[in-house]
Amino acid sequence: MYRDQKIYIAKNGDGEEITMNPSMANRHGLIAGATGTGKTVTLKVMAESFSAMGVPVFVSDVKGDLAGCCLPGKESDDMKERINRFGLSETDFSFKGYPVAFWDIYGKKGIQLRTTISEMGPLLLSRIMSLNETQSEILNVVFKIADDEGLLLIDTKDLKAMLNYVSENNKSYEAEYGKMSGVSISAIIRSVVSLETAGGDMFFGEPAVNITDMFALSDGKGVINILDSTSLINDGVLYSTFLLYMMSELFETLPEVGDMDKPKMVFFFDEAHLLFSGASKAFLDKIEQVVKLIRSKGVGIYFITQNPKDIPGGVLAQLGNKVQHGLHAYTPAEQKGIKAAAEGFRENPQFDTQEAIKELGTGEAVISFLDEKGVPGIAQRVFILPPESLMGSIDDTERDRRIKENILYSKYANATDPDSAYEFLLRKGLEKEEAAENEKQMAAQSKRASKEKEAQTRQAKRAAKSLGTTVAGTVGREVGKSVGKSFGSFGKTLGGNVGASLGRGILSTLFKM
Repeated sequence: MYRDQKIYIAKNGDGEEITMNPSMANRHGLIAGATGTGKTVTLKVMAESFSAMGVPVFVSDVKGDLAGCCLPGKESDDMKERINRFGLSETDFSFKGYPVAFWDIYGKKGIQLRTTISEMGPLLLSRIMSLNETQSEILNVVFKIADDEGLLLIDTKDLKAMLNYVSENNKSYEAEYGKMSGVSISAIIRSVVSLETAGGDMFFGEPAVNITDMFALSDGKGVINILDSTSLINDGVLYSTFLLYMMSELFETLPEVGDMDKPKMVFFFDEAHLLFSGASKAFLDKIEQVVKLIRSKGVGIYFITQNPKDIPGGVLAQLGNKVQHGLHAYTPAEQKGIKAAAEGFRENPQFDTQEAIKELGTGEAVISFLDEKGVPGIAQRVFILPPESLMGSIDDTERDRRIKENILYSKYANATDPDSAYEFLLRKGLEKEEAAENEKQMAAQSKRASKEKEAQTRQAKRAAKSLGTTVAGTVGREVGKSVGKSFGSFGKTLGGNVGASLGRGILSTLFKM
C-alpha cells in the first residue's frame, strides 16, 4: 500500500506502521522464507505499492498465482479478519486491480518475449547450454570472429551456421584466434540443438524486446510486467539465466541517474537460488557486478528464495531491505541457517530474532528496511498487509483478452527473419560451390579442347602422310614411264623404281614441313 509518500508494508505487535522509504527502494532487497509462509503475499503487496506510486515492476510468475494482480481482490472471512486486524478503513484499503502486461518467452500466456543470440552473449549462453570451460572459451572466440567479420547472430540457426563455418575454416583462423578443437565445436552444436528443443528457436529471434517498453504507466500507475514462468521454471538454468539477461539489459540500457526520490523500476527475482546453483566464478562475478552497479541506474532488485544462505555473500551484502518469513529447523544445518539469517538483522532488544524466525506463522515476518540515510533499521516482528488485488490466477479467456488488447502485442506477435549470419554464409557457400563447379566445367572444357586439338593434329598428320604417299607414287610412275620410253624396258623398270623412291622421299619431306 502506498500512502503519504511511503510504502506501507506491515504493522508490528504494537500497532505501529512499518514502511519502506521509496528513495531507498533501489538499494535492493530480500524476501525469504519456507514454502507456505507468505512470500508471495509480501511480493504482491510490495509490487502493488510500487505500481501505485508510479514505478513499473517486473516479476516472474513461477506458480501462476500473480496473474490476479490485474483484477480486484475478493472479500472472504480470512480477508475480513486481516483487514480488521490492521484497522484498515475504506479510505486506507479497497479491492482493486493494477495495470498488468503479460509476457511469455513461449508466446502462449503472454506477449512474445524474444532476444537475439548476440544480445544474450557467450557467457550467458554457455551457462544455458551447460558448456565446460574449454567449450565456453571456443564460443567466446566464435562470437569474436562473428563480430570481426560483421556477421549478425540473431537466432540459433545463425549460431549453428557460424560454428560450422569456423569448424570448416579452422586452419585459416588458427594463427589469429588459436586452435579450436573440431570435437568441441561439434559438442557446442549439439548443445544448440538441445536448446532449440527446449524452445530456443522461439525466444531467440527478431523482433527482440526493447526493455524500455516495460517502463510503461497507466493512469499514473506503474505497469506490473508479469513473465509467465510456469513452464520456463522446468528448466531452472534457462529460467535463471534468462532473468539475469533481463537484469543485464536494464543495466546496459539505462543511463546513470544516481539517487532518486523513487526507483525507475523494481525487479523481483523469484526462486533466486536457481541463479546461483552450480554457477561458475565468471558467472557469479557477472551477477555481483550487475547487482552492485544497477542501483545507480535507478533499479531495485528483490530476490525471493527460501533461505538467505541461498544467496552468495557478495550479493547478500548488497540487499538493504529484508523481509524474513518463517524457517523450519529440523536438522543442525537448518539451525545454523536460521542463526545466519538472524545475524543479518540489527538486534531488537524486545525479542530474540533467531527464536522469532522459528516461531513465525503464515503472514508474519521479521523486517528491516533502510532509513532515509541508508542505515538498516532494527528488526521488527510484523504482520504483512493483505493485497488489494486478486490472489491466484485468472482464466484463459481473461488473460487472452488482456494480452491482445495491449498495444505491444502486435509489435512482438510475428517473428521476422532478417539477413544475418546464416543467410550470408549460405550465400557464401553457394558462391563457393558455384565457383568450384565453374572451375570444374572450365577444366573439363579445356581438357576436351586439348583432346580435340590432339585428335585434329593426329588426323592432319595421317592425311598428310596418306596424300604424300599417293602423290609420290603417281609422280614416280609418270617419271618411270617417261624414262622407259627413252631407254626401253630396262630403263622403264629402273626409272619407275627410282622415280617412285625419289618422289616419296622429296614429297614426304615437303609435306612434313
